Amino acid sequence: MDARRRSPTVTAKAAAGELPLAPHEGQNQQPSIPRSSDVLPLPLYLANGVFFTLFFSVMYFLLTRWREKIRNATPLHVVTLSELAALASLIASVIYLVGFFGLDFVQSLIYKPNNEGWEIEEEILMVEDSRNGTNCTTLGCAVPPPSVPKIAPVVPQQPSKMVIIEKPAPLITPQNSEEDEDIIKAVVAGKIPSYSLESKLGDCKRAAGIRREALQRITGKSLEGLPLEGFDYASILGQCCEMPVGYVQLPVGIAGPLLLDGREYMLPMATTEGCLVASTNRGCKAILASGGANSVLLRDGMTRAPVVRFGTAKRAAELKFYMEDAQNFETISVVFNKSSRFAKLQSIQCAIAGKNLYIRFSCSTGDAMGMNMVSKGVQNVLEFLQTDYPDMDVLGISGNFCADKKPAAVNWIEGRGKSVVCEAIIKEEIVKTVLKTEVAALIELNMVKNLAGSAIAGALGGFNAHASNIVSAIFIATGQDPAQNVESSQCITMMEAVNDGKDLHISVTMPAIEVGTVGGGTQLASQSACLNLLGVKGASKDSPGANSRLLATIVAGSVLAGELSLMSAISAGQLVRSHMKYNRSSKDITNVASSQLESDS
Repeated sequence: MDARRRSPTVTAKAAAGELPLAPHEGQNQQPSIPRSSDVLPLPLYLANGVFFTLFFSVMYFLLTRWREKIRNATPLHVVTLSELAALASLIASVIYLVGFFGLDFVQSLIYKPNNEGWEIEEEILMVEDSRNGTNCTTLGCAVPPPSVPKIAPVVPQQPSKMVIIEKPAPLITPQNSEEDEDIIKAVVAGKIPSYSLESKLGDCKRAAGIRREALQRITGKSLEGLPLEGFDYASILGQCCEMPVGYVQLPVGIAGPLLLDGREYMLPMATTEGCLVASTNRGCKAILASGGANSVLLRDGMTRAPVVRFGTAKRAAELKFYMEDAQNFETISVVFNKSSRFAKLQSIQCAIAGKNLYIRFSCSTGDAMGMNMVSKGVQNVLEFLQTDYPDMDVLGISGNFCADKKPAAVNWIEGRGKSVVCEAIIKEEIVKTVLKTEVAALIELNMVKNLAGSAIAGALGGFNAHASNIVSAIFIATGQDPAQNVESSQCITMMEAVNDGKDLHISVTMPAIEVGTVGGGTQLASQSACLNLLGVKGASKDSPGANSRLLATIVAGSVLAGELSLMSAISAGQLVRSHMKYNRSSKDITNVASSQLESDS
C-alpha cells in the first residue's frame, strides 16, 4: 500500500492511542473520528439545509421589498424592522455558508472509509512489531489482532519501530540516466513538445521510450503489455507514424497455396478473427484441386479530384470544357507528369455543382499506391491553370470526387487503383468432398444473399459475402493502408453452373483495389517479409508497376477463395459450428489440430 509522510505530532498521537484508530480486520465497529462539525447543535446536513433555505428566502424577500420601494419612490435607506431582521439573517447565512458549508466534503478527503475501517488518506503510519515480524502498512495495524494482547507505543526515538515512506509518483519507471529523467519531467511539464523528441535526441528508440514514460505519468495509466523493444523506430520516422510509444502485435497466418494464373502463392494474412485463415485455406484447396484460378487486370489508375470555385457557374463551365477538350490533354499531361517519372496522366473527368468544379484526375503510378504522386501532379496543374484562370479559387486538393477511403459509386463504376476480375471453375466432386455442399445450393444462395440481399440492403459495391475480411488481412500483412479497405473491398461475386450444370463457375469483380509494393508501410521489416513471400517486394526492375499489379490480382484471387469457402459453409450449415471450433480459445492443442484436419478432409 502507498504510504505518505505524516507529521510527527499525528504520528505520536496515533502511537500513544490519543487518536482513534481503525479496528483490526475482522472487527465490525467503525471508530469514532472527531469532527469539527460535532460542535453544531444539528447534524451537518440539516444545518446546511436550514441556512441554504434561509439565504434564498431572505434574498427573495429583500429583492421584493427593493422593487416595491422603487415603484413607490420610497428612499432605499428607509428600512423597517422586518427588513433589518432580513439583512441580519442574510449576513448570518452568508457567514455560515462561507465558513461551514462543505465541512463534510473536506472531512471526507481527510478521513476516508475503506474495507478495514478509517484510513487517514494523507498520512499512513507503518508500524513494525519487532517481536513477531509483522509489518503494518495502515493505521489499522496499530490495534493488535486478538492473538497479540498489546503493541508497545511507538516513540520518535525508536526509528526501528516506525518507517516513514514518501508515496511514489504513479507509474514511474527508473530511467537509465539522470538526463532521461530530466527530459521526461520537461515533457510532463510541457517545456519540451513530445513531437520534437526525435529531432532533439537523434535517437528514435530513446525518444519513444521517453515519450512512453511521460505519457504514463501524465495520464496515470499503465502501458504495460504494449511492447517497446524489438522495433526499428527509425524506419517509421517521417513516413508511417508520428510520436510512437510502442507497437501492436498481430498474428500472421498463412493460407494456400493459391494457384493463380499458373503460379502458386502462399497468402500472409494478419488477423485476430478465428476461422478466417482456415476458411481461406479451404477455398485455396478447392481452387487448387480444380486446376486453379485466372485473373485479368482491367484498369490501373489512381485518382485525385480537387475542388475549385469561380464567381459564376458559367465561368466554372468554361474550365470544365477546357479540361475535357482532347486538344488540351497533351499540354495538361506534360505539366502533370513532371511530378514523377512514373506518373502518367490517363484521363480527366469533371463535374459541376453550382459555381464549384470538381476535376477528377486519373494516372498510373508505377509500383507505388500513388496517392502522393497524383496529388503532386494535381498541384502542378492547378498552378498552371492559375495563370489563365486567375479568378479560380482552389478550395481543396481533394473534393471527395476521388473518392478516397469512402464508399462511392464513382469508384464502383469508374474504378480506382487496380480493377481486377478473377474466376475459377470448381469441379462438382470438389464441391461435394472439399466444400461439403452442392453446386445448385451455392448458386441459389449467392443469388438470394450476395445479389438480392445486398440490393435490399442498398449495398454500394457490397455484393459479396466477406471480401473485406480477406482484403483487410492481406493489406495489414503487406503494409497497405488499412483505411483503403473501404473501396478496395468493393466486390460482386457471381456464381453459375457450367459443363451441363455439373461444375461451378465463380468469379469476383473488384474495380478499386488500391495497393502498392513501395512506400508507406511496405518498407517495414515484417511487411516487407510478407511481400517477399508473395514475390512482389519492392519495385519491379523489368516493368514498372508489375509488382503492384500482381499484388492486386493476388488479393482478388484470395477473395475468390474466401468467398467460395464461406458461401459453402453457409450453404452446408457449417458457419456456426466452424466459428465455435476455431474462434474460441482452447488449451488442448491436439484437439485444435485434429479439428483442422477434419475440416480439410
